[in-house]
Amino acid sequence: MATGFIGLGAVGGKLAGNLLKNGEALEVFDLEVARVAEFAAMGAKAGQSAAQVMRDCPVVITSLPSPAASQAVMEEMLPEMGPGKIWIEMSTTDPDLVVEQAARVAATGALMVEAPVSGGCHRAATGNISVFAGCDRAAFETVLPLLTILGRKVLHTGEVGTASKLKVMTNYLATVNLLSLCEALTTMAAAGLDLATTYEAIRISSGTSFVHETESQLILSGNRDVDFTMDLVLKDIGLFQALAETHGVPLEISPQIIAMMRDGQARYGARAQSDRMIERLEEATGLDVTAPGFPTELVDDEPPGRGAEIVVRRG
Repeated sequence: MATGFIGLGAVGGKLAGNLLKNGEALEVFDLEVARVAEFAAMGAKAGQSAAQVMRDCPVVITSLPSPAASQAVMEEMLPEMGPGKIWIEMSTTDPDLVVEQAARVAATGALMVEAPVSGGCHRAATGNISVFAGCDRAAFETVLPLLTILGRKVLHTGEVGTASKLKVMTNYLATVNLLSLCEALTTMAAAGLDLATTYEAIRISSGTSFVHETESQLILSGNRDVDFTMDLVLKDIGLFQALAETHGVPLEISPQIIAMMRDGQARYGARAQSDRMIERLEEATGLDVTAPGFPTELVDDEPPGRGAEIVVRRG
């Protein structure tokens, strides 16, 4: 039987496409009819609603832009859930909400697995992205064969809610890194350093990171389209800040990061690409923080392959 997939946006479309490339039968649905038509042309069945997809398919995957969207889709699917049905929620969402959703799903006899992804849209397309899976061990082992098509590294994080907490943490760290790189690159440009040399100095040093080796290239090329918008960044870092507040952690960097991102959103628009944060500093200094020879699009050069579970070392 077909696997259902709901949400064919920047990440979801690439995840669903990767399933098709690996020979998985799909039934898809998205509010954008054109996206559904694209997948139908590639061999997927066009679903007419979230409820229909859940009714037709034993396993339904969702990749949605917000907790509110996740909740709305769940409410539509819930009457079609029952024993033998599995919902894999791959959105970056509110950890508290996902726990509530899992309880409501369990009451129908169905299973819910939260499985947010990390690693960038370009890796989602090749299946080389990482997947965090929050659920009980039995449910994890049931869905692991499907998750290893969707991602190269699959980590069982524990009970439902743990994966979402870890995912918003990683997006917070990525945002901190992006904004610090904007400051580092601009300062080196102001100091007269060659930016291609600066890029390599960071890349081979203790200052390097995944964000540098991907997003810095887009900043320097001038393209600045990482396929991740400022409103999504603010949603994720806001969820991380809320988690810290719930547990009484007095964060200092996080509020400043939120304020900076809000300023960027006010300047460039809610749907502006997050890499455009460099332009705040370009405008303040009059500098052009670009260099020739950098790619305008990220390409995953790691060969695609079947994923595997990452085993946590203990003791």
